[in-house]
Amino acid sequence: MTIGIKRRALLAGASALTLTAMTSAAFAADPIKFGVVAHLTGPLAGGEAVTHTPNIELWAAQVNARGGLKVDGGMRPVEVITYDDKTDPSEHIKAVQRLATQDKVDFMFSPYGTGFNIAAAPIYAKYDFPLVAVSAITDQQEELSKRFPNMFFTLGTTTGFVEGALDALTTLREAGSIGNTVAMVNVADAFGIELADKARPMFKEAGFEIVYDKSYPLGTPDLSPVVKGAKAAEPDAFVAWSYPPDTFALTEQAIIEDLQVNAFYTAVATAFPAFSGKFGSKIEGNLGAGGINPDTPAMQDYRAAHLEITGGEADYWASATYYASLQILEQAIEGVGTIDREATVAYIADNSFDTVIGEVSFDEQNNSMRFWSVGQWIDGVFHAVADTGMGDSVAPVAKDGWN
Repeated sequence: MTIGIKRRALLAGASALTLTAMTSAAFAADPIKFGVVAHLTGPLAGGEAVTHTPNIELWAAQVNARGGLKVDGGMRPVEVITYDDKTDPSEHIKAVQRLATQDKVDFMFSPYGTGFNIAAAPIYAKYDFPLVAVSAITDQQEELSKRFPNMFFTLGTTTGFVEGALDALTTLREAGSIGNTVAMVNVADAFGIELADKARPMFKEAGFEIVYDKSYPLGTPDLSPVVKGAKAAEPDAFVAWSYPPDTFALTEQAIIEDLQVNAFYTAVATAFPAFSGKFGSKIEGNLGAGGINPDTPAMQDYRAAHLEITGGEADYWASATYYASLQILEQAIEGVGTIDREATVAYIADNSFDTVIGEVSFDEQNNSMRFWSVGQWIDGVFHAVADTGMGDSVAPVAKDGWN
């Protein structure tokens, strides 16, 4: 079956495009329109390009290869309309407004980044768009769920991720691989600030001493002073609540400065194939946010399809969960049998879904009991070494230098 890709500019100068993958049998039906406001440029563009955009391409191609989504007794293809917000929250909100009122999209995909999901939640709720948030880790989930009945969380809470990091560090300490001192840094964004604020008392309670504590603005071009400060503190472990640009930059500087710790943790992008591609064997033993179980048949099939259709490797964390969010939205729309957004929200709240990461269901809009929280590069694969409710993590090992 032949799949064609059609792209057309919607707004000159606005980095907008429409991606429609249609089978020959589906052209007669009007497409179901999906909107996404993406960071095609700006500081978070790299993360968006790995975790979100390819999965939307994969999902749309697969759905249309099957003839589309089954609604109103027939099959309708899907069309995806994308705008660039330039990693600017105000531009994001304006683009959602445009998609809802001018492009008349039927559904929206969730944005990339904790801060963007929180900032844009009111505009998604205004139009009753089901918002299955993935790249959003916060302890505000309960409060946000009460305010926005259309919002669902899939990737865990801030507390859960700090607990995962603590589990990995505690395991290494009990094995005699590290001591009690930690250098901790964070990006000064909603994601990094909340994680650092939660980590300080939790690390202390677990018997770890934070000997260096530093934040830096999102998009900081030179992080060498941060790493030099951490090295001067002579910690046993290094923990960074970081976004993709700083995950790469902090790791590069740690190699340059030869920061010798037996536990080196960076957050978002540690799971990216490009991270391994850039640093090679130097990152053997590096810890980071996420991880997966790469050995399940569903995960292997997903990763093979991702490579075949998008031409790139999926990351070893949120890629699969973001794809699962699209599966959830697809199954809910077909479960309702129409493009009624309010009914789709109710269906998501009340049902469970078969996804690439296993069965997903929401307890008061949260899937907070089943997620991977920490991964580690072991023999070229980013395995989960800490999780909540998954039960398939492997034990972490000490990092042995940068060779």
